Amino acid sequence: MPLTAYSAAITPFYTQNQSPTALIFGLPAADDAAILAKGKMRGILAFDVANDFAADEKKGESILLDGENYRANLALRYGMGKGVEGGLDIPYIGIGGGIFDRFIEGWHSFFGLPQEGRPQAPRNRLLYTYTKNGQVRLFLNDSGSGLGDIRLSSGFRLYDDQKPNPRQLALRASLKLPTGDSGNLRGSGSTDFALWLTAADDYRLPALGHLTLFGALGGIAMTDGAVLEGQQKNLAGFGTLGFGWGPADWIDLKAQLSGHTPFFQGSDLRELARPALQLIVGGSLHFSDKTALDIGVSEDAAVNTSPDVALHLALRRRF
Repeated sequence: MPLTAYSAAITPFYTQNQSPTALIFGLPAADDAAILAKGKMRGILAFDVANDFAADEKKGESILLDGENYRANLALRYGMGKGVEGGLDIPYIGIGGGIFDRFIEGWHSFFGLPQEGRPQAPRNRLLYTYTKNGQVRLFLNDSGSGLGDIRLSSGFRLYDDQKPNPRQLALRASLKLPTGDSGNLRGSGSTDFALWLTAADDYRLPALGHLTLFGALGGIAMTDGAVLEGQQKNLAGFGTLGFGWGPADWIDLKAQLSGHTPFFQGSDLRELARPALQLIVGGSLHFSDKTALDIGVSEDAAVNTSPDVALHLALRRRF
């Protein structure tokens, strides 16, 4: 199907590391490099399901992260004029047993991926625990759900050439408030400020649609939180790099690498103190130039620094 009156914009997946020890912090998604015009609005309803199994033991430390996270997030953006955008994210987070354990084992077996002890572990179990020098520093085995940490955000247009295949650069910022229950890992108990650049460059491919390169780079400053007190870092960096190909106006295929530096210190375990990297692949179905559905699957490119497998769905709409 050839391109028609519009070339659907290709944007990064609106998701981030869903690990229970990373999701609680103000790690933002890369977001769109385009800033809304005055009076325009954009809404995203995103849903992530992440299955975790990570077990490690080293030098007086041990960790087990076995369970599933469910995160629904409503993100709203509003064009305030003169290249300025305001936003709000309201997440709802659930934690439970690994109901997709059997599926994940089959997925890993089919693709020849390491199981990391999964087949020997009980299925459908929820158990998050971390012990250091004989002291239990984290323990959660009760499922539950509730409001996560709400975020306020803003965006500022730095460059937009306004061409049919645009080149864009924006500065974005977010402030995460400690509204979630840190005792049940629905929040960190900290107030986090993130600042990052996000960019996109689109190219027309004659008879082949269009190609978009996108990326983001930034950092987070965090106050002291209530999870693993004394080990949490106050600064972290993050980035995203990816591309998308739209062969027709109704579909695009995309892939991105997203990573961040550790949120914790004083540990030799990769689950806590190693840089995280995840690969997300999938695409978007565009129902019109204003409405699209993102579908993506992520894998932990750096093993045990993000969930083994996570499913991402996001309905995007411009008003």
